[in-house]
Amino acid sequence: MKLGYELNIAQMQKLVMTPELIQAIQILQFNTQELESYVEEQLLANPILEAAQEGPAESAGDNAAEKDKTEAGEDYGLKAELPEREEIDWGEHLKEYDDISYRQEDFINREQSTYTYEQFATSSITLVEHLMFQLQFAPIRRQCRQIGKYIIESLDQNGYMTLGVEEIAAKFGIAKEEVEIVLEAIQAFEPSGVGARNLKECLLIQLRNSGHEDPTLVKVIECHLEDIADNRLNNIAKDLGISVKEVQELCDIIKSLEPKPGREFGDASETRYIVPDVTVEKVDGKYIVNVNEATAPKLMVSSYYRKMLMDSDKESTISKFLSGRLNSALWLIKSIEQRRQTIFNVVTAVVKYQEKFFDEGPKYLKTLTLKQIADEVGIHESTVSRAINGKYMQCPRGLFEIKYFFTSGASGNFGEGISSESIKTFIREIVDAEDPASPLSDQTIAEMLTERGIDISRRTVAKYRDEMKVPSSSKRKRY
Repeated sequence: MKLGYELNIAQMQKLVMTPELIQAIQILQFNTQELESYVEEQLLANPILEAAQEGPAESAGDNAAEKDKTEAGEDYGLKAELPEREEIDWGEHLKEYDDISYRQEDFINREQSTYTYEQFATSSITLVEHLMFQLQFAPIRRQCRQIGKYIIESLDQNGYMTLGVEEIAAKFGIAKEEVEIVLEAIQAFEPSGVGARNLKECLLIQLRNSGHEDPTLVKVIECHLEDIADNRLNNIAKDLGISVKEVQELCDIIKSLEPKPGREFGDASETRYIVPDVTVEKVDGKYIVNVNEATAPKLMVSSYYRKMLMDSDKESTISKFLSGRLNSALWLIKSIEQRRQTIFNVVTAVVKYQEKFFDEGPKYLKTLTLKQIADEVGIHESTVSRAINGKYMQCPRGLFEIKYFFTSGASGNFGEGISSESIKTFIREIVDAEDPASPLSDQTIAEMLTERGIDISRRTVAKYRDEMKVPSSSKRKRY
């Protein structure tokens, strides 16, 4: 056995993840908010990058020329001359000046101006604000208002107490009886049931405030809430000595009460709305896919630094720095455009495959995998996964996450795939049409689906039913 050092030449291939490739992959995976944050960071870090400002000064021909230069790989117009500086209209500028000696009032336009609802911002009243308003008129002493304010601010978003009476009494150094008086006053506020310490107390408060405090109904709430949840009405009838039909009527009254009285009010936190990444519209019988341009920020190269790079010495430190920043800027612009094109190609393939869903509804949603779309578009499955991650589609059927269209399911009698969402829709229709006095079992539902050409087992029916939060047949039965 020979031991020693040797030099060998070997040819090999391996995949190297360059920083530019990593950046392109990240940008493709970003959702709208993440992309906006990332672009803002790049605008601060790279002085050559600028956000494109759309305005009347830009012409369509100039924009097309800039786009052609970028795609051709030129130095983004480094050899072009700078545009002439625009002349400032000082008369127009002085109209906006705040001094009355310079400002010119346009009475005609002001008289003709109209107001629309879009000009006003609205905010929902929170539960705390609603209760604080009622606290001002509560029949309690002024000294107790501070206790009431403390109790209201301690309620959770559903309107339940999060602190004990003993804890509040120790906080203010008073007797528990005084806290109970203030709490009883708050429990008389609207919405009914607020300030309760548990579900039973919440329901009893609502009965008391509505004037229907029937002793039998109170006993059902205090002793048989679990039986109501499991639809064990026979146990309740046997314990109370009444018929099952009477118990059913009592349960209907209890189920009409609000278990979470605080959820009807707005949350103090800011509401975030979904901005669709793509929109799908039907035009002349065909579905057209449009990528939302607002989700892909438009960037450009700064003309100031472009001029500086053009005038500087090629071997200087400034030129080397700006050249590196310029390459980064061009790669970022290219990555964002590539992201937009990839999303467009993927969604177009999805819409083409699921066209029957857009025409006739969720029952006609087909099974779809990442591999099918990857083969259709000519990209890798991981690229498809990144392209649909956190992206949303606005279509005539509503707003959907693009992942919604990628579902597994069962096979039909003719070999076509039927998605799980379609099967859930069929199960929902069967349950809604059943006789409440004799609900269908999971096995019966599976047999009915088989008759419709959907081969599915009882366990799968139970799984889909649980996902839709549909109770079992024993809990759906009405007497």
